[in-house]
Amino acid sequence: MNKYIYFGEVVDGYDIRVLNEREARAAAGILFFFGFLSFLNSFMLGNFLMTQFFVGFFMFDFMIRVISPNYSPSLLLGRFFVQNQTPEYVGAQQKKFAWSIGLILSMFMFYLVVLNPQMNPIKIVICVICLTLLISESAFSICIGCKIYHIIKKEKATNCPGGICEIRSKDPIQTFNTAQKTIFLVAVIFIIIGLYLFSVNTPNHSAAINMMH
Repeated sequence: MNKYIYFGEVVDGYDIRVLNEREARAAAGILFFFGFLSFLNSFMLGNFLMTQFFVGFFMFDFMIRVISPNYSPSLLLGRFFVQNQTPEYVGAQQKKFAWSIGLILSMFMFYLVVLNPQMNPIKIVICVICLTLLISESAFSICIGCKIYHIIKKEKATNCPGGICEIRSKDPIQTFNTAQKTIFLVAVIFIIIGLYLFSVNTPNHSAAINMMH
């Protein structure tokens, strides 16, 4: 059974079990895409059918991930798209911790969306947290759960995504000059104002939009 059910791969040159971060990022992007569509569908139109299907799949997928990632549907989809790219190996244990957080959040969502459907702020907050975790990993290669694992574990994690576990100084290309800081702040303000105007001018078709108004 251990031949098929295991967590992390044994790769030459690594003294710990590892996973392919490129595969995980691709899977996170796929889940974010469908999660964001279902969120908009329920938030703006009040139709929760797509969200119920997605939450059920999300929970099932993460249950498999924390047992044996090799059989996770989303990770296999991610593997298909990045199979010709050079693997980026990261420690398996911190990814398991991060995915366990995702599983716990998905179980709460499954209860609130599928078993006991109701519109409340808790459901929206959990959904936004899940989407934030997914977009952070897929777009920015920031595994927030891995960061938490690195903070709370006495034995420091190694081989984290993006090398965040190792202490190093930033290269010049990673820093901001005054003009770049100004452009960054203007862009953030522009996005916030745009989201605000969008929310208050969206026709009221759901309880969530009503709360926004």
